[in-house]
Amino acid sequence: MKYSLSILGAAIALLTPMAHANPPVAPDYRSREDVQVFARTMEAEHGIPAGEILASLAGVERDDQVIRLITPPTRPGVRSWARYRARFIEPVRIREGLAFWDTYQVPLRQASQQYGVPEEIILGILGVETIFGRNTGNFTVVSALATLAFDYPPRAELFRKELTNLYLLAREQGVPATDYQGSFAGALGYPQFLPSSVRNFAVDFDGDGRVDLEHSPADAIGSIARYLQVHGWQAGGPVALRARLAGEAPAELLAADIMPSFLPEELMNHGVRPADQEGFPQKAALIELVTPNAASEYWLGYQNFYVITRYNRSSFYAMAVFQLAETLRQRRAATAATAARGE
Repeated sequence: MKYSLSILGAAIALLTPMAHANPPVAPDYRSREDVQVFARTMEAEHGIPAGEILASLAGVERDDQVIRLITPPTRPGVRSWARYRARFIEPVRIREGLAFWDTYQVPLRQASQQYGVPEEIILGILGVETIFGRNTGNFTVVSALATLAFDYPPRAELFRKELTNLYLLAREQGVPATDYQGSFAGALGYPQFLPSSVRNFAVDFDGDGRVDLEHSPADAIGSIARYLQVHGWQAGGPVALRARLAGEAPAELLAADIMPSFLPEELMNHGVRPADQEGFPQKAALIELVTPNAASEYWLGYQNFYVITRYNRSSFYAMAVFQLAETLRQRRAATAATAARGE
């Protein structure tokens, strides 16, 4: 059977993509009605043109890696204080922390004097959060926050507020919102502040006329100290002491979790007291640090321990910050004592 050239050509054309045809383009966030409503709201409430918001989302789509990283595991593993501690009280952070302290001892001392927060506590947070600026995240923040604001229902309200604050921060700092790089949750710079925290608590501590938590260690140092002060840090107050129990841990005390709710006499009435000293005439929480197949550690967590949990609401986190801080303080003091002896 013979086919005409025209019929063969038509068949080939149907089977072969046209060279000049554009490939289909996946829709980005600009095409979604909920995003357009967000943009119009930003214009109405904050004066940022809706078109500017939508233009910044050109090419931005749902980032499944962000969703995967922020979603709690369906079968969470067993919590282990020993395993968690080993991630943070370790040689790299200790070495980097001591070097950072030497390099930035002036702003650390000034921040401690101004805000009442010990230098080592500031260092503890920097060490746990980003290894003193070594790991601040490589996500485009506007993309991460848009994903969480519009495609992560469990915390969409929170992240829409953070996306709003990102645009307001960008306007205040005079940079495009698309320039910010940070964590999968939208946290920024050395201290991993969310945009709302940058706007509410960050300070220009190096005096250059702008707040820069991504490139200025001094700004990060001052901002962490101010954050803790604003959240109730007690200058000169205790953070935590090991606890000694007369028997089983009282469920009534553990139920209060990290809130410092119990006076010393209440703790003693339940058979709980400081392990090594008289303690402090302040309210404390009984903190249990659990490790599978090992005895739990028990600590008294005071107001300043609670304040650290305002950074991250976790007793493991706050204790890691405290113990890294104490390790750095002790190592630095030992080095100074050795130098003073001329050894």
